[in-house]
Amino acid sequence: MMDVNEIREYLPHRYPFLLVDRVVEIELGKSITAIKNITINEPIFNGHFPEIPIFPGVLIIEAMAQAAGILGFKTMDKKPSDGSIYMFAGVDNVRFKRQVVPGDQLEMKVQYVSDKRGIWKFECQSYVEGKLACSATILCADRAR
Repeated sequence: MMDVNEIREYLPHRYPFLLVDRVVEIELGKSITAIKNITINEPIFNGHFPEIPIFPGVLIIEAMAQAAGILGFKTMDKKPSDGSIYMFAGVDNVRFKRQVVPGDQLEMKVQYVSDKRGIWKFECQSYVEGKLACSATILCADRAR
């Protein structure tokens, strides 16, 4: 379990771009389950879309990448304060299965696949009420700042 205060130790993101509210399960080097609560107060809903608020797919992907970043940092026993940064390096096989709207709780499940020369690969899925909303393969790079 990680609350938002501990999450902020492992991610350099801040409002409005910190997209992980809680970590409910983590197994170092294997997997993480994290939560993003979607509320109408998100600044993105002022423009996407005012009449039909839908959480953008690119932000779902970013939220999964942030969860992957926490798993990577915790596995390596590193933090941004150590001079390391975990960069989004790529995304493949993205599929959106349902809309995510205010009131939804996005449950992100991320599984470690491999790491080679500082590039980490993760299989990611996001669910709302147990139904798949998005899946993707995400690549992250561990770099010095």
